[in-house]
Amino acid sequence: MNSNKKVLSPEQREELLNLLRVRFEKNMNRHKGLEWAQVQARLEANAEKLWSLNEMERTGGEPDVVSLDTKTGEYIFYDCSAESPKGRRSVCYDREALESRKEHKPETSALEMAAAMGIELLTEEQYRELQSRQMAGENFDTKTSSWVKTPEDIRKLGGALFCDWRYNHVFVYHNGAESYYAARGFRGSLKV
Repeated sequence: MNSNKKVLSPEQREELLNLLRVRFEKNMNRHKGLEWAQVQARLEANAEKLWSLNEMERTGGEPDVVSLDTKTGEYIFYDCSAESPKGRRSVCYDREALESRKEHKPETSALEMAAAMGIELLTEEQYRELQSRQMAGENFDTKTSSWVKTPEDIRKLGGALFCDWRYNHVFVYHNGAESYYAARGFRGSLKV
């Protein structure tokens, strides 16, 4: 195996590509008009992005293609797990929030974990777009919530935003950035 930790072995790559293909074919409502062969070719040409997708999968995100950026030609993946990814819960918002806690610190923060994985937190707009797939019978975060990228002016005042799906609506809430809960994680996005 390559000494670069961000490269999958051939076996891991094959296993991940197969898993992503099966998920892609099972959930065509998420990416109407897109073809797996084109997605796979793009993935195979971007080993580091495959590593990030594997991290999304490993932490329970169940990543899937949600659209194609027609300007850049990049495929956009979101975490599509029913609930906030299990391997990314109980984290505060960012490093500053983590350092501000005097006791009972979580292991890491959402922003740090996302950066280490090579992904971005969903924005509120992206979260709403993900939830618009409700009409296709999907439900996301009905029992959990997910941190979303917080505007700088809110963050400077000590707050951070999170979202969930209740009563057939997306709700956006605020909390102190240093807070963390067993039922709150974060969803990510990745462009390939």
